Amino acid sequence: MLAHDARLEHLALTRRELLGRCGMGLGALALGQLMGEPAAAVAGGSNPLAPREPHFPAKAKHVIHLFMNGGPSHVDTFDPKPILEKFAGKELPMGNLKTERPTGAALPSPFKFRKYGESGIEVSELFAKTAESIDEIAVIRSMFADVPNHEPSLLLMNCGAARQIRPSVGSWVTYGLGTENQNLPAFVAMCPGGYPIQESQNWQAGFLPGIFQGTYIDTKHTAIEQLIDHIRNRRISLPRQREQLDLLARLNERHQEARQQDAELEARIQSFELAFRMQTEAAEAFDVSREPQHILDMYGPGVQARQILIARRLVERGVRFVQVWHGAGQPWDSHDDLEIQHRRLAGQCDQAIGALLKDLKQRGLLDETLIVWGGEFGRTPAVEMPKQGSNAGKINGRDHNHYGFTVWLAGGDVRGGYVHGATDEFGFRAVEDRVHVHDLHATLLHLLGFDHLRLTHRYAGRDFRLTDVHGNVVHEVIRG
Repeated sequence: MLAHDARLEHLALTRRELLGRCGMGLGALALGQLMGEPAAAVAGGSNPLAPREPHFPAKAKHVIHLFMNGGPSHVDTFDPKPILEKFAGKELPMGNLKTERPTGAALPSPFKFRKYGESGIEVSELFAKTAESIDEIAVIRSMFADVPNHEPSLLLMNCGAARQIRPSVGSWVTYGLGTENQNLPAFVAMCPGGYPIQESQNWQAGFLPGIFQGTYIDTKHTAIEQLIDHIRNRRISLPRQREQLDLLARLNERHQEARQQDAELEARIQSFELAFRMQTEAAEAFDVSREPQHILDMYGPGVQARQILIARRLVERGVRFVQVWHGAGQPWDSHDDLEIQHRRLAGQCDQAIGALLKDLKQRGLLDETLIVWGGEFGRTPAVEMPKQGSNAGKINGRDHNHYGFTVWLAGGDVRGGYVHGATDEFGFRAVEDRVHVHDLHATLLHLLGFDHLRLTHRYAGRDFRLTDVHGNVVHEVIRG
């Protein structure tokens, strides 16, 4: 007589399932380890977003990535080059600085720089509010990338690989740390007005389980129903939804058992649960009207200010990685009218970035929140020559420049009031203490408590990591 009810799926087992159910479960578990499957998934499944400890203790627990989409000009923001005034309208000594397009004479910055803070670091008038907290910031003036094109450079900065499908930085971070709030996504990507170029590839999970992919939010909208699709179910109540979800979970679990705890299926099950839980907490987290008026005034008006304030509210509630995009397309891509465009764009975000740094500090959150500012590359110190099309007849912009640009870090265990590396005297090429994008990623992971060589995932027969076979931690930007 059977001790339990017969189940149809038990009548047809694969050889692996038969061995696993005949006292050889440990062997199956070991095989799973060799094949790169998470042990918990093979052994019976657990929440992949549960909080986890990093390799070593670290102050930083969250990341806010302020992504200046399109490539801001470093020589007009955080890397002053006064010698360009001397060569204004003249060819630079090294000749034409061709990256993607032909360039001409030197183009001095139209913006004034001055020293800020006890450190005396020079910053452009464009980011005067941000510069008020310069003693909390490490400015890396010696960044370089691989190519001067948006698409591969976006993917390199966001995923560590210019062409191959690879997990994004946010996906690696949540894969390693999980999240502190199970009612909100672990990784949020906010971009007002639609997707940037390369679209969701910028926050993809790649070969990691899908649960680690970023959740896209169009912050052009303010109503929660527009911010997050299908956040409300107007037809049935929450208790009724819970009953339906429980039934669906039982069916999915049965389906999953027959498929060796498939990671993609596990991710889908978890996404159903997260979507349900978000109904109760997401509306509150994204509603900045709940902030007191003095905080709203501190951040200022506009979409950029609102989404930067939302970023603070999200990390405050335990979200692990928040990426804040400065608009769809390439808004910082100033091939012409650079003075007008950069002033407009900085005006949209400078006050809010300055407010974010001060707000996090006064709340005791800056030490545990790592802030990253920058784009996918910089821009040339020489003027871009006009061409047919958008900038025909205009000689007032700069071309893409991957040879040298600026990224800055703040919070966590970052050494504030510090400048690392340098470009040449004209600002074209990184020449001192050069930092590749892989080095930046290795440093970010280190600040979060990870050895970038050990945070790996086995895929297609080999171990992969964010930095691939590259990357060195820039210890100089880390305190102590």
